[in-house]
Amino acid sequence: MANFSLKVNGEQRTVDVDPDTPLLWVLRDSIGLVGTKYGCGIGQCGACTVHVNGTALKSCSMTIDAADGKDITTIEGLDPNGQHPLQKSWRENDVPQCGYCQAGQIMKAAALLKENPSPSEAEVEASMSSNICRCGTYVRIKKAILDAAK
Repeated sequence: MANFSLKVNGEQRTVDVDPDTPLLWVLRDSIGLVGTKYGCGIGQCGACTVHVNGTALKSCSMTIDAADGKDITTIEGLDPNGQHPLQKSWRENDVPQCGYCQAGQIMKAAALLKENPSPSEAEVEASMSSNICRCGTYVRIKKAILDAAK
């Protein structure tokens, strides 16, 4: 066990965990932020996507040792009141079916729009291709992202 310090949603946090503990489990189990979901555990589905120093990364495949000292934003920190343009657009477009992947989808989309505020349909599809929606709501996801970009 070791102490690690990171800034989560603007708040400095210190955790005492094994250095190999995935960031996902630190966020969920040690800090109590359960909006970030466990999907596959191997960095393939994107349900666990968070921002690390502003970049969308899969928290299941990043150790706390690698996250030490970094600035982490989870879905809870994107907008605590759920009023981020993407969160609004998600609701307006009735995107979620089961909803399990949605936090990761929104976090990936937020990173895209920060980097490219006016993406084309092809750019949205390319960026979002690393996040899986098992319910297949890809058409609504793309529409919500393009609407939020307006």
